[in-house]
Amino acid sequence: MSNAIDRELIRSLFLQNTPLMDVRAPLEFAQGAFPGALNYPLMTDQERHDVGICYKREGQEAAIKLGHKLVSGDLKAQRIAQWLTFAKQHPDGYLYCFRGGLRSRTVQQWLGESGIELPLVNGGYKAMRRVLIDELEQSIEQSRFIILAGKTGTGKTWLLKELTNALDLEGFAHHRGSSFGRFPDGQPRQIDFENKLSISLLKKCHRGVQQFWLEDEGKLIGSLVLPLSLQQKMQQAPLVLLEENLAYRVSITLKDYVVDLEAYYQQHYIQENPQAETPKAQSFKLFSSYLLDSLQRIKKRLGGERYQIIQGQMQQALEEHSHSGNIDLHRLWIESLLTQYYDPMYEYQLAKKQQRIIFSGNSHEILANQKKILDMD
Repeated sequence: MSNAIDRELIRSLFLQNTPLMDVRAPLEFAQGAFPGALNYPLMTDQERHDVGICYKREGQEAAIKLGHKLVSGDLKAQRIAQWLTFAKQHPDGYLYCFRGGLRSRTVQQWLGESGIELPLVNGGYKAMRRVLIDELEQSIEQSRFIILAGKTGTGKTWLLKELTNALDLEGFAHHRGSSFGRFPDGQPRQIDFENKLSISLLKKCHRGVQQFWLEDEGKLIGSLVLPLSLQQKMQQAPLVLLEENLAYRVSITLKDYVVDLEAYYQQHYIQENPQAETPKAQSFKLFSSYLLDSLQRIKKRLGGERYQIIQGQMQQALEEHSHSGNIDLHRLWIESLLTQYYDPMYEYQLAKKQQRIIFSGNSHEILANQKKILDMD
């Protein structure tokens, strides 16, 4: 099979959401995978390690012999049963290992001996990853972006959900893009973030979409780095400025960073600790620590005096929240943080982007003028 045919096949796998069975070892899968792929390994991490050592010391033939010895009998039967279940549930599926070599061909052979044919991806994960990297660069190059800018709390993320052909970079990154933007279950790996972004753009571009809305971001979203080509294109793209009054922004921030995040912490804690006797109380402690730690992270930039005042407001709000369930006191520290920290920083950055602004207004005005704005680009 030629490289060109492989590339088209791989593109089609992602475009069609083809079920994928990854037979790499669990550690390999954890280091980078494709959305929706299922990991049913031929070998465990330890088995793969032992076979690798054997290969280096004694060569391929000895390594193959050891692999067959390690995965035999009941163990082999159990793994074949997993693969058979996948193949029967997903008759249109494909399997792959790292390079499309011995492991995937062994799995394919053993399935064949059980009467099931499951195609494999030539080149394996490495080739599929290479295609996604290339497709991401090509998609970025051929696309036009409109950047949704606005102060913290204007609801840019919420508005993106209403706009046509928006890409939610923060959703892919599982982070809200600020010092208060972390989630308790962390972020995906850089590779997984890039894979999701590439596949999303690939599908949209394949449907003929050429313009995309993106939220104004720096080069980092949490710990994840935006592709350099995307950073550069975003820095030149036209801006639409979302403007909302302070009271609205405080309410949006209260919902995002208090109401929704407390609920997220509670849900996550219950999932991690299903037998906990007081899950709400325990998750609230973690949520409180998250808020205080987030404030601590920007202490130097706030300055000692402002930090002490806002920390005091936050502590008081958390105590009232815990005691009575009343969240109104959170508005005090949120307003202080917006007006004394985020707004001055944003206004400084926006001053350098004024010439790129093509429209400004509240969320209703932007939605009502969306077609007009797209035509301006």
